[in-house]
Amino acid sequence: MPETSRPSKPTPATPATPSMPAPRNRLSKLPTFLSYWLGYRATPPPKRPNYLIWLWSFIGAFAGLSILQAVFGHAEYFLKRKVPSIIASYGASAVLCYGAIEAPLAQPRALVGGHFISALIGLCITKLFALSSHWESLRWLAGSLSASVAIVVMQMTATTHPPAGATALLAAVNDEVFEIGWYYLPVILLSSTLILAVALLINNIQRRYPVYWFEPAAPPAPPAPAPSVSPSAYELDTYKQGKNISRVLTEGDEAGIEAMEVLEDRIV
Repeated sequence: MPETSRPSKPTPATPATPSMPAPRNRLSKLPTFLSYWLGYRATPPPKRPNYLIWLWSFIGAFAGLSILQAVFGHAEYFLKRKVPSIIASYGASAVLCYGAIEAPLAQPRALVGGHFISALIGLCITKLFALSSHWESLRWLAGSLSASVAIVVMQMTATTHPPAGATALLAAVNDEVFEIGWYYLPVILLSSTLILAVALLINNIQRRYPVYWFEPAAPPAPPAPAPSVSPSAYELDTYKQGKNISRVLTEGDEAGIEAMEVLEDRIV
């Protein structure tokens, strides 16, 4: 009978590392009557039928754009400064903020940050080009450059908001915007704030807005891997020894069989 090695001791299994819980939303600390209108939900909101989504999209866009025109088109403070009744790019923002409210491009960071950054870039580039005696013939270049630079900066700051490209462009190509100069910045900030305020009110009646304020929530940590079911070194050694013994017996080795019988008699 062939000599076999002694089995090694089994290695204890390594305990599984528990997965880390997902970070808690800060809005959950606020009272429900407040956190609800800021977009917080303890559980995902139910899916609404399409006709309700269409209805609230219409109401939100109508209310938001009407409020902008009421403020800038009728308030004496803005009329004296010849502020346009509405900045045209907010018509496109209404599509996102009331009709595609779950899109990352429609969240508050993109809405407010994208418009403000684009307005600032558009004004800076336009002011530089306006120093040239050939300003009128260079307006096309100032407009194209303003929108292009604004796109890149929005990408770098995670504030991409497609309508904001028009906000940068208008600073160069629109006479009304060009005339108000740096006053364009507070007008943009107020316009974004009003659009956002209406969105928080209308979109949270039967839907949820925003999905996030500054950045999307981190995905939950993956579950810990299941304990390995592969055989241990001890089990492998035992299995190999059993194979060796069975191989000796099945090959008809009479001497081996007799030796096993003698060994059993001695044990008994």
